[in-house]
Amino acid sequence: MDFERVFEFLQTFWVVWLMAFFVGICIWVYWPGRRRSLEAQGRIPLEDGDEERG
Repeated sequence: MDFERVFEFLQTFWVVWLMAFFVGICIWVYWPGRRRSLEAQGRIPLEDGDEERG
């Protein structure tokens, strides 16, 4: 299999590859075990930050 055939295959199915990548990221983000860490990260901009200033 040469480079041209591989490139042609990837060109044909680029939408499928991107969709699979997107769905994989969505599954990773919304996995039930990640809820606590995502909520903690979402509160970071709302924190006062005085503990950093000393």
